[in-house]
Amino acid sequence: MNSFSTLFYLKDERRDKNGKAGLYLRITVHGRRTSISLNRKIDPSKWDSRMNKLKGKGVEAEELNRFMTTIRHKVNKIQHQLIEEGDPFTVHDVKDRYLGKDKKYKMLLELFEEHNQQMEKLVGIEFALGTWKRYHTTKSHVTEYLNTEYRKKDIPVKDVDLKFIKGFEYFLKVTKACNHNSALKYVNNFKKIVRIAVANDWIAKDPFYNYKVQFKTVEREFLNKEELQKLIDKKIDGERLGIVRDMFVLCCFTGLAYVDIQTLTPDEIYQNEEGGYYIKSKRSKTDTGFTIPLLPTAVAIIEKYKSHPKVVNKNCVIPVLSNQKSNAYLKEIADRCDIKKNLTTHLARHTFATTVTLTNGVPIETVGKMLGHKNLRTTQHYAKIIDSKVEEDMAILKEKLAGM
Repeated sequence: MNSFSTLFYLKDERRDKNGKAGLYLRITVHGRRTSISLNRKIDPSKWDSRMNKLKGKGVEAEELNRFMTTIRHKVNKIQHQLIEEGDPFTVHDVKDRYLGKDKKYKMLLELFEEHNQQMEKLVGIEFALGTWKRYHTTKSHVTEYLNTEYRKKDIPVKDVDLKFIKGFEYFLKVTKACNHNSALKYVNNFKKIVRIAVANDWIAKDPFYNYKVQFKTVEREFLNKEELQKLIDKKIDGERLGIVRDMFVLCCFTGLAYVDIQTLTPDEIYQNEEGGYYIKSKRSKTDTGFTIPLLPTAVAIIEKYKSHPKVVNKNCVIPVLSNQKSNAYLKEIADRCDIKKNLTTHLARHTFATTVTLTNGVPIETVGKMLGHKNLRTTQHYAKIIDSKVEEDMAILKEKLAGM
């Protein structure tokens, strides 16, 4: 068993300009010793080396003697812990544990990578591929932020504080040129990693506690009735442009997002007793189920591609190009149709929510169900921008009131 002792002493040879000497703790284990500075300065004339404490009964003496008792108790506790662990230990093991140098702190990017690897294995089970990609991108941004602003490859997760978070938001907006909402989405992804650290006691206090997220309301673009009809009626030469136009129109009349139209199969299209068709599936993004009755325009597009080789071989409903190529072709289609709006695959979903459904009197709750929204608040973003519908509804009300 290791012999063990502690002793407080002053370093008289290193006095400051006021003649005070530094207080040290000497630890001895099995004849080997080391010292730890306690960052206290004491008048040597007040020090009782025999009793190993400060002389007198004043406030200064009582406070310092209590402090030394606490330190001695802490070091003795460390010795007991090391004995219980059963492994041989040295005086340096005691000192390192006292100073916290023996701790292996959880590193931020290491934790982030562990999270992303686990999420990747759950893609298709609990998470959509797009969700994993966003966390992968967020980790890349955090990595670049650390390299740029901190000149470090990684930091202990315990060092993440409010200043770090606000600095990351600023970095995303200025260096990465993210808009306000995009930057906050990345920060929210980062928050999940920090909350994992808090839950595991790798961080003592949640640094996000005083960080408030305020997303800006975005006016969502959509095609009005005239623009949508112009797109449908336009004669388009070239198979690829035609496919992209038809895919976009199909999204306009079903509300499906690009990834959902891409993965839609004939097995997800059903026929009811009245002979009508409907789609029953789940959103890839949220895994939320939805049911969409198919309008005649949507049915006609699906029938048009029923015998297309890619539809037959790939078990899909319509041949779909990559999202990047689709968006590129949509810009060309917009030019040909003299549509000034920036056509994207997601704008079609907005068009379904506004021009096709809400504007035509479909209740907002029904629209939310068809879009696969988990709560009505998400759907209400679309309802806010249909001023024409409000005017029409009020005109009908005026007529009814006039007839009373």
